Amino acid sequence: MISIEEYMNTVRPLNTLKPKALAYQKKMSNPLYFWFGMLFKLPSAIFWKFRIKELDAEKCIVTIPYSWRTQNPFKSIYFAAMAGAGELTTGALCQLAISGLGKYSMLVVDFKAEYYKKANQKITFTCQQGLELFGLLESLAPNDTGKLTMISSGRNPQGEEVARFYVTWSFKRKA
Repeated sequence: MISIEEYMNTVRPLNTLKPKALAYQKKMSNPLYFWFGMLFKLPSAIFWKFRIKELDAEKCIVTIPYSWRTQNPFKSIYFAAMAGAGELTTGALCQLAISGLGKYSMLVVDFKAEYYKKANQKITFTCQQGLELFGLLESLAPNDTGKLTMISSGRNPQGEEVARFYVTWSFKRKA
């Protein structure tokens, strides 16, 4: 098993995603495919009107609107809706990374949230740990496990950070 640092020094070019990862990327970037996928897997993402704006080997960007669907009684975005958008940025990156690498199981094993400012506008969540994630997954031998805490930062249109989520994923590479 190589270290993540060693992997980062020898990372393959970002435009060489495996064919299954490219197919996943294309589907998740298409609003119609995303809608149907979420209908069966995560219906709250449809209700809250999440949008994947960008998904590649480096990062995932998801937006959540401020509307009656996401609003709490205090006229800001409901904390669970923001947590869902934050988790989606990390989960979509995880799914992209394991596509075409073989069989893996993955599970959220820890979650921490920090809220800094009232979210009463469209919020854009970004996770930029794709390369670190790819390095971890590709370093796992069959039956090995690994964990990675991924950070998703939510910002308002003015660029102010309103929330940050720490999602710890556990991965097991199946034989």
